[in-house]
Amino acid sequence: MGEKKIVEIKDLQKDYGQKGFRTNVLKGIDLTIYSNDFIAIMGPSGSGKTTLLNILSTIDKPTQGRVLLDGKDVNSISNQELSELRRDKIGFVFQDYNLLDTMTLQDNIALPLSLNGTSGKKCVEKSKELGKTFRLTEHLSKYPYQLSGGQKQRGAVCRALITEPEILFADEPTGALDSKSGKELLECFKGVNERNQAAILMVTHDAFSASYAKNVYILSDGAIKYKLNRTGRRKEFYDYIMEIQATLGESFEDEDGGDF
Repeated sequence: MGEKKIVEIKDLQKDYGQKGFRTNVLKGIDLTIYSNDFIAIMGPSGSGKTTLLNILSTIDKPTQGRVLLDGKDVNSISNQELSELRRDKIGFVFQDYNLLDTMTLQDNIALPLSLNGTSGKKCVEKSKELGKTFRLTEHLSKYPYQLSGGQKQRGAVCRALITEPEILFADEPTGALDSKSGKELLECFKGVNERNQAAILMVTHDAFSASYAKNVYILSDGAIKYKLNRTGRRKEFYDYIMEIQATLGESFEDEDGGDF
C-alpha cells in the first residue's frame, strides 16, 4: 500500500443523546482511505453508515477516536485550517444535486473556483474541460430545470471535482436516478478513480452501485462486519455482495440487480 493516506480514522465512536439515554451509533471503527481507493459503505437502516460518512467528511465530530485528514487531526486544528482542508481536499456529491436554479450548469460547476477567487477565464476553461469529460458540453449553457436527473448529477460531480480534491464523498448518489442514469453516473465515478482524479467513498444501499467499487465495507450495529475486495468481474462482485447481505439476514432495500 504505497499510495498516500487521504483519511484515517482510529477507534471511531459516536454516541447521541443525554446521559442515561445514550445511543451508541458507531462502536470503535478503524478505516484508512488511500489515494487510489474507491470504497462503498453499505448497511441496513440504522447501521451507522451515514453517521460514518458525516464524520469522515468533517460534517460531524466523533464522541471518541481520531479523524486524520491529509495527516491532520481534524479535532485539533483551528476552524480556519479545517475550512481550508474542506475547500482544498474534499468534494461532496449528494442525492439531490444541490444545483442553483438561477445559474447555468457551467456557472454551477465553476462556482467553487469562483468563490476561491480564481480568474473567470480559468473557471470557464476548467468547467468546459470537465463538461467534456462528463459528456455535458452541449448542456453547459442550460439551467438545472432544463436538465435530466442524470445530467444534473453528473454536473454535481463536475462541481465537486473542479477544485481537484483528493477525496470525493458521495451520499446515495444514484438514489434519485433511473437505472440508465445511475449506471452512467457510476461509470463516471469509475473513470474519475481510474484517472486518479480522486479517491471515492460512496454510501449506498444498492448492491449494484456498490459493485462498481474496489472495496465494500458492510456495517451492522455500528461496526464493520465485512470488508469485501473486488478481484474479478463486476457481476461476480455483485453476487458476492448479495450473498454476504443475505447472511446478515437484513434487507438494505429492494435490489433489482441493474443491467450488467
